[in-house]
Amino acid sequence: MIKEIQVQGKKIVYQVIGNGKPVILIHGFGEKADVWNNQVDYLQDKFQLIVPDLPGSGYSEMIDDMSMEGMAEVIKTIIETESQIPSAEGREACIIGHSMGGYITLAFVEKYPELVSAFGLFHSSAFADNEEKKITRQKGIDFINQHGAFEFLKTATPNLFSPLTKDEQPGLIEKQIAGLHNFSPHALVSYYEAMMKRPDRTEILRNTTVPVLFIMGKYDVAVPIEDGLKQCHLPEKSYIHILHNSGHMGMLEEPEKCNGILEDFLLEI
Repeated sequence: MIKEIQVQGKKIVYQVIGNGKPVILIHGFGEKADVWNNQVDYLQDKFQLIVPDLPGSGYSEMIDDMSMEGMAEVIKTIIETESQIPSAEGREACIIGHSMGGYITLAFVEKYPELVSAFGLFHSSAFADNEEKKITRQKGIDFINQHGAFEFLKTATPNLFSPLTKDEQPGLIEKQIAGLHNFSPHALVSYYEAMMKRPDRTEILRNTTVPVLFIMGKYDVAVPIEDGLKQCHLPEKSYIHILHNSGHMGMLEEPEKCNGILEDFLLEI
């Protein structure tokens, strides 16, 4: 079921599929809710999946506060809207965030830990951007401003996939790129600026008492596996998985393995 709410006077669209334990799947930069389609198809018979288009992505409009914290408030509003996820004990949601979606997840957990039963960093990190990463993002902003959103995504997206995927599944990459026409330069620039400003949130991992899932790609150049390995020991209870044939897009590159990892984690928690 597709639903629509207003946040800061702007339209936010999300899907609610299935029944059972609530699980929120948050997509990343330059993606839409449909990046989770493989996981939704597999998990919908066992869980209630809430899958938003983040502000500025898909069918959702940009909001005034496009920071990680501002987008975390959108997730809070969705939770408040859905009567299936009351804040009563035992009905908290598990939140799984991919890449930028993981940064939003951490911002949410920081402010509303009582609403979270568990969370996952899917090709994501609690570290802040280092100076090298900020320079890379600024170059991306300059490219977007000069050439437009789609030209940037068309150029950048292939780099998110592993060499194996590039060799054996070029059609998968082409399909992903073909669905990225509707992003505005303003939205992509806002995401990059917000990511550059986000703080280090490793203390969230260190202090949380809920289970945390880490999924890392061996060939991930956006969030290197080394970063994940440096922080996955911090939570009290970690579930750690490495995708040996994936870059940054494991849900597309190794969907069956990712489906199994998510199912096992969600059933155990």
